[in-house]
Amino acid sequence: MSKIVVAILCGGRSSEHEISCVSAGGILSAIDRDRYEPILIGITRTSGRWVVMPEDYPLEIVDGVLPSVPEDAPEVNTDIHGFSVNGKSLGVDLIFPILHGPYGEDGTIQGFCEIANIPYVGSGVLASATAMDKSFAKSIFSAHGMKVAEGVVITAEKWASSQSACESLVSIFSYPLFVKPARGGSSRGTTKVHNSSELAGAIQDAHRFDRKALVEEGISGREIEVAVLEVDGALVISQPGEVIIDKKFEFYSFEAKYLDDATTANIPANLPADVIAEIRSEAQTAFTSLGCSGLARVDFIYSDKGEIVINEINTMPGFTPTSMYPSLMAASGITYSEIIDELMKCALSRKNSVLGN
Repeated sequence: MSKIVVAILCGGRSSEHEISCVSAGGILSAIDRDRYEPILIGITRTSGRWVVMPEDYPLEIVDGVLPSVPEDAPEVNTDIHGFSVNGKSLGVDLIFPILHGPYGEDGTIQGFCEIANIPYVGSGVLASATAMDKSFAKSIFSAHGMKVAEGVVITAEKWASSQSACESLVSIFSYPLFVKPARGGSSRGTTKVHNSSELAGAIQDAHRFDRKALVEEGISGREIEVAVLEVDGALVISQPGEVIIDKKFEFYSFEAKYLDDATTANIPANLPADVIAEIRSEAQTAFTSLGCSGLARVDFIYSDKGEIVINEINTMPGFTPTSMYPSLMAASGITYSEIIDELMKCALSRKNSVLGN
């Protein structure tokens, strides 16, 4: 039986370019070579060129230096007929878009795959786009009875035309606040704001990553995460894990996540049984309410008041062997290689688009 050719698509134009590359390295290290033939395709950070990369290209974080897609690699021609290099088809059967953030996790790549009629790992266009935009996802979560942080969206246009009106909107909330890009990830562009004097700088920083900045009331509590995996049409919901952050960081920032070895994970989280059951149930509700497919990591805050507050859902979470998502699944008895295999089986069996392709 011939092998299934899998294009592992990494990099991209978002601020999470480098983390995507690290995730791709993890997949390459664990994919079943007896069943799948991987091809590493990168999207360059600056120009957005699609290039084919050698399998042994370095994709690890070394001494705090993050990997990226090389601009000078051979270009891949992409259209609705598939992928080719120098006029030769790559024969791709399946796409694993391990792309985080905008231009990858937001429905754009998913739309291309559907138009090209190529199966792909992960959620479809609408679920991906909605999950990416926290301002829309929060409305859906709230409509399904889930508690969300109070907040408001400040667009770059509104901020430029009437900063005072925007500050007035925010004034009804209590400090500390969190300001973040509505469609960002990995906490890039996210700032904890302690008082009104810090607000303008935080909003401007968020606008560097997205014209929509989300301003939310801070909730004091514990960072809890749950992994969801689709297996044979049913959902496997992991035990919750707790992210423990070094006290030198005020919140789960990009540096704390990736560059400083400043976090540890308690899996399973030390929580009462009834709280664990409710968090797992809410993770399933979040997944199904957005119409997600394949996988997701659902992030909560278990507040000091004993409330379960959903923070966000990630439809393509960090995917290195030591990332939180695979670690949560490992604690549920599903290995990293098995996750990869199940995701590709799910992608090949799913009819995701309106027309059923």
